[in-house]
Amino acid sequence: MHWKVAILTASDRGYRGEREDTSAQVIRELIEEEIQGEIIEYRVVPDEMDEIMASLIEMTDYYQADLILTTGGTGLAPRDVTPEATLNVIDRVAPGFAEAMRMISMQKTRKAMLSRAVSGIRGRTLIINLPGSPKGVQENLMAIIDQLPHALGILTGKEGDHG
Repeated sequence: MHWKVAILTASDRGYRGEREDTSAQVIRELIEEEIQGEIIEYRVVPDEMDEIMASLIEMTDYYQADLILTTGGTGLAPRDVTPEATLNVIDRVAPGFAEAMRMISMQKTRKAMLSRAVSGIRGRTLIINLPGSPKGVQENLMAIIDQLPHALGILTGKEGDHG
């Protein structure tokens, strides 16, 4: 199956061009290699609630992404607002992805409990928050990537619930 995937990086420093967005590159490689996804949109926004929300809405409603993966803004810092922006635009939560990512990450580092990442559904689009570091992205995405094709198949109506 062919999945349309959008990547949204929330990073003040990345937005200002002060840091290379290596996390998005990890996402791109894993999505293309593991689930044969096509990156249809990619952007970097500052850690601003309105900008993150507007991007998620546009990626869902205009670009009609099957999957949006965010990177950055999931920690405890005051400007880390990606989970709140995500919760503001989704119709339903799909907590299993975030739970699985934290569970796997906790086996590697106790700091994983500081992640506030969420996952949910807007229309027929699955949105999942990933950490900001390339290593965190790799570990978290690999923890759930085997379930993404089935989840997207159900969500988009391309396969039944128990297919």
